[in-house]
Amino acid sequence: MPRRIKEWARVIRRDVHALWLAARDPRTPWYAKVFALAIAAYALSPIDLIPDFIPVVGYLDEVILLPLAIMVATRLVPPDLMAEHLAAAARAEGRPMSRAGMVFIVTVWLLAAGALIWWLWPRVAR
Repeated sequence: MPRRIKEWARVIRRDVHALWLAARDPRTPWYAKVFALAIAAYALSPIDLIPDFIPVVGYLDEVILLPLAIMVATRLVPPDLMAEHLAAAARAEGRPMSRAGMVFIVTVWLLAAGALIWWLWPRVAR
């Protein structure tokens, strides 16, 4: 069982990396880019839709929602292009992780939080 879980996590990680590559490829349609980028950012982000400390439901997004979103995103990218990015992600599995990617994800979340605060502030400060 633990080996199956590790394999599942490896496949998810590879697919998210492939989506990240597809989102940055100019040959990917714009709607697929937007969805792939959103899914990759969410998967790589330390912030969850449903916090993990909530019993049972906390892991719902990682176990059910994220794989479904990845499946939809991979179908939005043209099949030959997705195969190319999956192969590139598989080749990159053993290499170290990108600090630039981490900085990008943290920056996106900070900008989103700032925009939300900026939008909510006039409504709450009344």
